[in-house]
Amino acid sequence: MVYISDLQAKDVVNVADGKRLGNIGDIDINLFNGKIEAIIISGSGKVLGFFGKEEEVSIPWRNIMKIGTDVILVKYPQQSPE
Repeated sequence: MVYISDLQAKDVVNVADGKRLGNIGDIDINLFNGKIEAIIISGSGKVLGFFGKEEEVSIPWRNIMKIGTDVILVKYPQQSPE
């Protein structure tokens, strides 16, 4: 059995570029079938939590490649440079 608190303690890493996306802040559960639909990566504050927040990232459950002891590996499309 895996607890949500166990998942929240793990770093989420994108396998496409190796970047750390953050930690799970929330999960999206389908109330009809009880399955997890997506994990939500909380946006971190830009300067110690002040002066705005970055957007939250929603990663569909099907894009989770592996849940390890320390990290969760996900497929997250790379964003185009701005």
